[in-house]
Amino acid sequence: MSGEVPGRSSRARRILRGPRPEAAPVLVGRAAALVGVLDIAAGVFPRFRHSRMHAIAEVLPGSFGPFAAALSLSAGVLLLLLAHGLKRRKRRAWRAAVALLPAGAAAQFTYRHSVVGVLIAVALLVPLLVHRDQFAALPDPRSRWRALTNFVLMSAGSLVLGLVIVSVHPHRTIGDPSLADRLTHVVYGLFGFEGPVDYQGDTSWTVAFSLGALGWITAATTIYLAFRPEHPAARLTEEDESRLRALLEKHGRRDSLGHFALRRDKAVVFSPSGKAAVTYRVVSGVMLASGDPIGDVEAWPGAIERFMDEAKAHSWTPAVMGCSETGGEVWTRETGLNALELGDEAVVDVADFSLAGRAMRNVRQMVKRIERAGYETRVRRIRDLGDAELERIRRAAEDWRGTDTERGFSMALGRVGDPADGDCLIATAHKQDDAPGEYGDLKAVLHFVPWGKDGASLDLMRRDRSADPGMNELLIVAALQAAPKFGITRISLNFAMFRSALARGEKIGAGPVLRAWRGLLVFLSRWFQIESLYKFNAKFQPRWEPRFVVYRNNADLPRIGFAAMQAEGFVDLALPLPRFLRRRRAAAERPCAHAMAERDVRAA
Repeated sequence: MSGEVPGRSSRARRILRGPRPEAAPVLVGRAAALVGVLDIAAGVFPRFRHSRMHAIAEVLPGSFGPFAAALSLSAGVLLLLLAHGLKRRKRRAWRAAVALLPAGAAAQFTYRHSVVGVLIAVALLVPLLVHRDQFAALPDPRSRWRALTNFVLMSAGSLVLGLVIVSVHPHRTIGDPSLADRLTHVVYGLFGFEGPVDYQGDTSWTVAFSLGALGWITAATTIYLAFRPEHPAARLTEEDESRLRALLEKHGRRDSLGHFALRRDKAVVFSPSGKAAVTYRVVSGVMLASGDPIGDVEAWPGAIERFMDEAKAHSWTPAVMGCSETGGEVWTRETGLNALELGDEAVVDVADFSLAGRAMRNVRQMVKRIERAGYETRVRRIRDLGDAELERIRRAAEDWRGTDTERGFSMALGRVGDPADGDCLIATAHKQDDAPGEYGDLKAVLHFVPWGKDGASLDLMRRDRSADPGMNELLIVAALQAAPKFGITRISLNFAMFRSALARGEKIGAGPVLRAWRGLLVFLSRWFQIESLYKFNAKFQPRWEPRFVVYRNNADLPRIGFAAMQAEGFVDLALPLPRFLRRRRAAAERPCAHAMAERDVRAA
């Protein structure tokens, strides 16, 4: 590794290990969930009220009963909602819990007449106050989509819990109401109206207040999330992008994923010297970096330290997806994190590529067949295309995507034809038809981003579904054959997850564990392109460069994996914008990109 990073003391490494969750917040969060469940049970189930203090507490005003039941239920639901925030040391969750616990304790005593319930609430309140300094994490980036998510989930939960509340009083229910009557009663009760189910004595008031409390919690939390000040996810500013481009100009040859740091839905932290940077996105509480740090390897530790400090300040889970072996060594040495091989990147050296030989027979035959069918290819820089053709390619790439969600994060730029990306390479396939479609003779598009001065990294592959099979092979071969004209000596193709397991598992002599692991990967390939990407890459006889995931501990891996799937677009928890709105937003963003490109030209 060029530019060896000096070692750090064990004390410095412990400091940089970052946000290991302290035991107190985790235990307090679990205890809050338990107390919340007890409060809900106290408010819902009448038999849960009996205690030794019942006879003494009967002298209290009976009118407090229904109100206290609703308060106990409300406090329990809210504590359950706050439990996750307490585990993550969130300051706002701590403040809300400190306010809720006395209310829950009062409801426990008034409604259940239970000293034990009060002591449990106090037992949770004490460690909250004692360890208050540990609950200092800042809020997460957020958007107003969470209000809609909260409304849907809380409404569903309120319907289920409301049905339980309506059904746990069989001896006081008048008549035999059907399930439809009970559901109707729940819906009416959530809005504060009286439903078709009736009860003897004060039970009607208890049920009514409890259902009203659930409806109030659903409305209050949704309104709060909708109207609170919005803290959107961080975006790459023009100044940040300019600084990153300057670093890539000097050090972009080091990592084939470097140019993907210019995605504008990422945030960035720079080293104190400004000579290195780490880009990231926060997804579901995971601070997800991708690739190696950008810039001088000597300055990587400073950028990594800033990254870990940011993760600790917000109590985010730090993770790195797809770093190289060099990057993994630096990350693990500087932070004490762990590294796990994730897969391999396929890199083709242009000088060694040839269609001759038995190994390339299938690719050679496919390319010849497609060329005989009348297809031709063009390989150009983005800056060499006219505006009209570039707009046509951009619209075709979007329409041919095949999914509503743009996939890619660690190895995708997320845009095509931006004026600021003039050095990007684009390969297109064309065929003259008797009845040209919406995009004329355009049939397929491959987009490559720069990898230093002499490399290119594959960004996206899109093709018209009506085109002949083999468009991607045709364009990759065309790009490799045209590469010397652009001074390109190496091209990075797709990333193959768990490539080594797939390769070793199909060889003779593979053990039962390895064969079982390969079988699972092949099974998962029905939904994720695991085996197909490996086999596609292997056609071009590449050299394989391992890529790693860096993580804190094994317990974080499922969460990191889920966050990575969200970031890559395989799991979408938000409602997608309609296609015409996505186009309108993309069109609105282009003038900003044009302005940035013009400014860079003037500066040059």
